[in-house]
Formats: sequence, structure tokens, C-alpha cells
Amino acid sequence: MNTLLFLQIIVSTLLIVSIILQSRGSQVGIAFGGTGETYRSKRGLERFLYYVTIILSVIFASLSILLLLVR
Repeated sequence: MNTLLFLQIIVSTLLIVSIILQSRGSQVGIAFGGTGETYRSKRGLERFLYYVTIILSVIFASLSILLLLVR
């Protein structure tokens, strides 16, 4: 159980970092008067962070459910 809790802490920290890194790029356009609603495709690092965030959120939810069932 301690191992699962430790893994959940690591995954949650990585998830927070990936979300912060994504939001940092979107705030620049809004700061200069843009609405931030323009569509553009994700490329390179932005696409990688997008998929990493999805994977980490699924792992985090799975660990949370597993920890709930173990207790």
C-alpha cells in the first residue's frame, strides 16, 4: 500500500508539471490582447505534453481507484 501511495504522489507531481507547462504557452497570446480561441494543430513538444498529460491522468485515476479498493 505504501508503494501505491508513493507512486500516486510521483504521478500527481508529474501531472501538475505537465499541466503547468501546457498552460504556460497558452497564456502568452492572451497577454497580448488575443482571445486565445484560435485553432492550430499541436506539434512537437506540445503534442508530446498533451499525450503525456492524458496518460498521467489515466494512471492517476487508476491508482486512486486501486488505493480505494486496497484500503
